[in-house]
Amino acid sequence: MMVGRNALLAVVAMVGLLAGPAAAQDQSLADIRQKLSILYVEIQSLRNELNTSGLATTSISGNSSLERLDAIEAELQRLTSKTEELEFRINRITVDGTNRIGDLEFRLCELEEGCDIGMLGDTPSLGGVDSAAVVPTPQDAPSTDGPQVALSEQIDFDGAQQKLVDGDFQGAADSFTTFVQAYPAGPLTSEAYYLRGQALESLGEMSAAARSYLDGFSGDPEGPLAADALFKLGTSLAALGQVSDACVTLAEVPLRFPGSEAMVDAQSAMRELGCS
Repeated sequence: MMVGRNALLAVVAMVGLLAGPAAAQDQSLADIRQKLSILYVEIQSLRNELNTSGLATTSISGNSSLERLDAIEAELQRLTSKTEELEFRINRITVDGTNRIGDLEFRLCELEEGCDIGMLGDTPSLGGVDSAAVVPTPQDAPSTDGPQVALSEQIDFDGAQQKLVDGDFQGAADSFTTFVQAYPAGPLTSEAYYLRGQALESLGEMSAAARSYLDGFSGDPEGPLAADALFKLGTSLAALGQVSDACVTLAEVPLRFPGSEAMVDAQSAMRELGCS
């Protein structure tokens, strides 16, 4: 979607012609008013170029559903940014053109006998845009520092978490299982795996808990709960009798997360297990 170059040049040329002081002197009032009408039409034509032609196509590629979703999101952000940019430019041209025409009408009224300036009223906006509206400023692009949480995703997560807080461990485990299946790559998925592990651990299902802690850590190995997930994976392996694997896992905590609270807990657990 592009603003037509010819239409834009025609509008700029027309505005420049009408704004010149010589124009009002060398042409009749009827000629000037005719040019004003043409200017209205040109601006409307310019705004019409924002309408889709129905011919545009977009190719979204990817080897997996996640890759295609990422590609769609990136394309949506690009198109949104481009649309806002064009809308800003069109509105700026519209408001500027409306102001110029208002000034011209004021000057024409001064030249006409019997014209009452006080009766002019507001200048009709070019293209039907509200002239009283402030020209919008370009909006900042959505932050890409981290993934955004959808409302439905947050609601589902909070519901599962509340069950865990209330001591409904089976309900929490089931809800978190449903959650990670519904949002396999969401920003809350790793935390959901971690909390699911806590629920399963409370139910005494240590094998499933260990797997859930592992999924939580591997899904976001640098995340805020990564150290805790790795520590809980180690203690879960120990509870399953896999002491050697537990020691190796717990030893990774201080190496990956030095200075963390999980590091202190891991070192204490290693001493209790007699890890060498």
